[in-house]
Amino acid sequence: MSTLLPTADRARTDKLRAALLAAAFTADGLLDLLGASAYAALARSETVPALRATRGDGRLEALVRLFLLQRPVPYARAAAALPVDDCLADGWLVRDGDEVRATVDVRPYGGPEGQDWWIVSDLGCAVGGAGGIAGGSAGPGGVERSQLVLGVGGASTTLAGITVRTPVASALDLGTGSGIQALHATQHATKVTATDLNPRALHFARLTLALSGAPEADLREGSLFEPAGQDTYDLIVSNPPFVISPGARLTYRDGGMGGDDLCRSLVQQAADRLNDGGYCQLLANWQHIEGEDWRDRLSSWVPRGCDAWIVERDVQDVAQYAELWLRDGGDHLADPAQYTARYEAWLEEFEARRTKAVGFGWITLRKSGSERPSVTMEEWPHPVEQPLGASVRAHFERQDFLRAHDDASLLAACFRLADEVVQEQVGLPGAEDPEHVVLRQNRGMRRATKVDTVGAGFAGVCDGSLSAGRILDAIAQLVGEDPVVLRDRTPDAIRLLVEQGFLLPVTD
Repeated sequence: MSTLLPTADRARTDKLRAALLAAAFTADGLLDLLGASAYAALARSETVPALRATRGDGRLEALVRLFLLQRPVPYARAAAALPVDDCLADGWLVRDGDEVRATVDVRPYGGPEGQDWWIVSDLGCAVGGAGGIAGGSAGPGGVERSQLVLGVGGASTTLAGITVRTPVASALDLGTGSGIQALHATQHATKVTATDLNPRALHFARLTLALSGAPEADLREGSLFEPAGQDTYDLIVSNPPFVISPGARLTYRDGGMGGDDLCRSLVQQAADRLNDGGYCQLLANWQHIEGEDWRDRLSSWVPRGCDAWIVERDVQDVAQYAELWLRDGGDHLADPAQYTARYEAWLEEFEARRTKAVGFGWITLRKSGSERPSVTMEEWPHPVEQPLGASVRAHFERQDFLRAHDDASLLAACFRLADEVVQEQVGLPGAEDPEHVVLRQNRGMRRATKVDTVGAGFAGVCDGSLSAGRILDAIAQLVGEDPVVLRDRTPDAIRLLVEQGFLLPVTD
């Protein structure tokens, strides 16, 4: 099979996109054809249910077999679903006798506003797709495995979901891969720049954008911020090669720097690349070093003049971490002695760096220019509601509010209870009073926090019409407490409820 990639001729790519739409080769169309069970199995790299569901002779079945299951299809069947001669000429397909085969994985992907998009990647490398990456030095089609380009995975969709989507003049997708983040950015950025060390990735990103009917991006080859030159941006997003490994074997995941230095470098250099008020959002892995608090380590990464919100979503011990990425690279399918040697190398690397575990999470920076930056570090392994972009923006807006209000001005402000917040009372059945009261969010981060009776009463009354101080005075009268004392001891609790998004400042 040829290692040449398809061309992205706009006119013929438009014809191909029209054919995919006409055959319902979309995210919704796939779900309708395969059913929930086979659709979910495909995301687990299990193809048998999808093969069974595509035994019919329709156009959609043919396209699923071609581009997702990577099975040959008779020329006549392909011609009924696609402008097949154009696809052969442009390199989307190759002919093998009376059959045709796909040269790339083309995966339907639903945009945030119902757009029908397609992500183009190497065969067998749509993360969560059919095939997976086999062991050995070469991937599908004889491509060097280190240069393979992956498609849509959980990390891709997570980053897309947490990204702030306000309209901006310029956005940078650093390490674009198959172009998923750049595709999203074209919907709200006037100019999108996408970079990658792997030239094949830039070609795939061009294909993804063209096939999805998105505006073209400025594609630049190079490492980290080097291709950006002196340009600055309103938004920087990156799903970088963050894996902490003993060697840079796979370009898409191993950054080639020791430990978590790649993620640290990205964070530390981001401030110089951001416009005032701009955001940098990336996924990262970081080491848990013996004798050090991970929060202290990552706090030291945050550049001056930037607020930060760093969320640790998961932690794995070093053995779990090594096994995860050995499986990802197909090493578990290799010779047992080779697998053992690579496992040993991973553990020796961690031991040399005094690494006891590895954290996975999100890092968001905002260039606020404040002399008193807000740096929030938290562990949050609990379920969240995606997309979270609006919640991320609101977090930093609340930090601005709290930074600008001392206790006196805080009590003079008005607040309202956020939507979807409920109150739970916890205690023994039949008890006259609850042991404690919990406020719980059913949206966004889905936080829960304990409050006392004053806090619960205060939150329940907040509808934006009365200042916090007047509400506290009324509560003091009801409970028989000195209002001055209550005003003195309550601002910290109000700040916490605002910081966590239970109470929203009314600024109108």
